[in-house]
Amino acid sequence: MEQILKNLPSDLKGVHIHFVGIKGTGMAALVEILNKRGATITGSDVEEHFYTDEILEKLGIKAQPFSKKNITSDIQYIIYSSAYSPDKNPDLAEAQEKGIPMLLYSEALGAISKSAYSCGICGVHGKTTTTGLCGTILKKINLPSQVLAGSIISSFGKSTCTMTSDSYQAGGKNYFVAETCEYQRHFMAFHPQKIILTAVESDHQDYYPTYQDIRAAFVDYICLLPKGGQLIYCADEAGACETAGLVKKIREDIQLIPYGVNAEGDYHLDFGRIEAGKQFFSVGNLCECSLCVPGEHNVRNAVAALALSCELLKTDGKNLADYVTLIKEALLDFKGGKRRSEIIGRAKSPIGQDVIFIDDYGHHPTAINTTLKGFRNFYKGHKIIVDFMSHTYTRTKALFDEFAGSFSAADSVIINKIYGSARESADSALVTGKMLAEKAATLHPNVKYCKEFEDAEEEGYKQLSKPSGEMYPEGYIFVTMGAGDNWKVGKGILNRLMEKANE
Repeated sequence: MEQILKNLPSDLKGVHIHFVGIKGTGMAALVEILNKRGATITGSDVEEHFYTDEILEKLGIKAQPFSKKNITSDIQYIIYSSAYSPDKNPDLAEAQEKGIPMLLYSEALGAISKSAYSCGICGVHGKTTTTGLCGTILKKINLPSQVLAGSIISSFGKSTCTMTSDSYQAGGKNYFVAETCEYQRHFMAFHPQKIILTAVESDHQDYYPTYQDIRAAFVDYICLLPKGGQLIYCADEAGACETAGLVKKIREDIQLIPYGVNAEGDYHLDFGRIEAGKQFFSVGNLCECSLCVPGEHNVRNAVAALALSCELLKTDGKNLADYVTLIKEALLDFKGGKRRSEIIGRAKSPIGQDVIFIDDYGHHPTAINTTLKGFRNFYKGHKIIVDFMSHTYTRTKALFDEFAGSFSAADSVIINKIYGSARESADSALVTGKMLAEKAATLHPNVKYCKEFEDAEEEGYKQLSKPSGEMYPEGYIFVTMGAGDNWKVGKGILNRLMEKANE
């Protein structure tokens, strides 16, 4: 019975699948994939509006409130988010009572990966952006493929987390590329032929207490590759190199393909100039490429996506030389993803200076540091204000000093209360946002603690009401950063400035 629950039919036409927690980003993306494959889909979730509602509405799906009445007799499978369980969720309890097969999101993703030549994109940082870049390239070169990313990717099309190429054929030879998550070893349900590994660092300390624990999970995932499978890994990231080295000792049959500045071979990276809103760089023999999103980390993500796309072209028997121009065009087409260095608006400050509002999902010290440095280099002449909300008490405690020291590229820092996980108790937490702000203030000259968003919005507006100074003639960048909902701070200030402009 257990094996049956891990699978979906190869032919999904007319199969009724009910999603519990359908508004989750990964869940909504999976809905898109299964909808394309002919499944009939219903779903339930909380009533709060999420950006994924747009994805569902486009497909003609409306999330229903949780209720056992949702579980009708014609439902053949349940796919559910790990945030819910049968002992607390009425939909799942009823499905269990009726004996309907139930799959976790990760299990459903794994079942889909069995039916295609599948590639997993993993790593502590950069998964979503790398997946988005890969999908943008595969769309441009029209390799028969479907790609699933963990966010809306603008170059995939309006309000969509997935890409299905024009040459994709249901039941034909297709490639499937998906963002795969290390948390609770969810990626172990996936069936990869090729893997991209961006970075390995200590994270998810509630599940992986030590760095060695999370590194071991990545090693186990990579060892799922078949004989001759490929690991495309970042040669500039110590954890990825360590992990690749451990894999090599266990599985000499796995092909290791490095990319980055420290890589030798086809995917060696040379950084170039930043000019006219573009980052220029060279990869192996592909000559000069360019990217419109900021940060050296995103150039590395682009090279990873390029490497996987080139290896897929080789697997498909194509001549790489015929696709170089299209690949370079695709990299330029990529404009980022939802909450990934996303420009949410532009306005004039109260004293008439330009302000660019950006929202970013960065919630690990390394991601914060590299993203802010990327903004500093890309948006020269702008003063940077960052509003940060740390996510989970366990991560904040474990990486407390690293978080405190990650804001050096910003001119001003506003820190909010911690955005806790449902798995944690705020009452028993040994760290607070205020403690983080106090520590950060010993390392940075301009740190403010604003527990609530209203206070942060007021502080941000106040800072934008002052001249940016001679060093920053272009005005301001206001960045909201974190895995919580502090994007509301930037949105609130933006709306306030827009209203003032219309007075």
